[in-house]
Amino acid sequence: MTTHELIETLESLVRELEKALGQASSLEALEELRVRFLGRKGKLARIMPLVGSVPSEDRPEVGKAANRVKTGMIEVWDAKKAELEHAGERQSLVGFDPTIPGRTPDRGSLHPITLVMNDICKTFVSLGFEVVSGPEVENDFYNFEALNLPPDHPARDMQDTLYITDKILMRTQTSPMQVRTMECRTPPVAVVAPGKVYRRDSDITHTPMFHQIEGLLVDKNVTMADLRGTLDAFIRTTFGADVKMRFRPSFFPFTEPSAEVDMSCVMCGGTGHIDGKPCRVCKESGWVEILGCGMVDPAVFTNVGYDPEIYSGFAFGLGIERIAMLKYGIGDLRMFFENDTRFLRQFV
Repeated sequence: MTTHELIETLESLVRELEKALGQASSLEALEELRVRFLGRKGKLARIMPLVGSVPSEDRPEVGKAANRVKTGMIEVWDAKKAELEHAGERQSLVGFDPTIPGRTPDRGSLHPITLVMNDICKTFVSLGFEVVSGPEVENDFYNFEALNLPPDHPARDMQDTLYITDKILMRTQTSPMQVRTMECRTPPVAVVAPGKVYRRDSDITHTPMFHQIEGLLVDKNVTMADLRGTLDAFIRTTFGADVKMRFRPSFFPFTEPSAEVDMSCVMCGGTGHIDGKPCRVCKESGWVEILGCGMVDPAVFTNVGYDPEIYSGFAFGLGIERIAMLKYGIGDLRMFFENDTRFLRQFV
């Protein structure tokens, strides 16, 4: 084949491709033409070895022609592709009504437990408390011994502890933060410690992991009246000004005296009945237990180096899940952990 004939053959590929592209009506057909003409085994690739058969002085001219042909083929193929894509976009808009409202994507939100925990912390911060946090994996000293629960104390049996070793455990309460805080600070101290706690307990009303907030205030001349006033402010802020509160004598190893705190039932308004039927939440009593509290036992002060003859203080602890159930009227504890979007969407 002469040099002229070879150049003519190369240039004819552009015309042949343009003709084939005129009949292509889809991107799939367009891709087939690309492979047939420009692929590794396509028509252009099969002609290129013939360049070596022309005289050496003509090869630069043939090489330029081959590059020009390849560029031209790519340009016409790209133009046809753009044309087909544009036509596809136009077709997709057929029947489109721009006046139809768009779809609103789902909005995320904080979990109700987190919402309640944040609200509680905000309330106590407004009362002068500081929020502190600490490790969920604790040692026996901070979780029990420093809180007046020696190894043989019967109250340890109430904790259903998850032990990792004999001395290392998953904390059963956030009270260890009271000890850790007092160890490194001198009075006055006013802190709340929110966080996860763990116990070997799982049924319809208990879970192995749940959330607590412990509070501590230490200063000179702190009394039960200060404790009552603080908790009264918290309960009224959380549940409304009409809610009543009462103390009942109780026992906790690290407080003396100790008390359980009840508030008037928010479901029945403290009447014990809803629409003439017994209230299931308060069991017709009109009261629901909400937290435990008391004056810090002098033995706890001794363990952290405070002089109980000079300082006094109060402590309290409450379960976040219980507060959230009462605040939002939730009847099943398991709903907090099932990740049902129908439930969680209510708190957006």
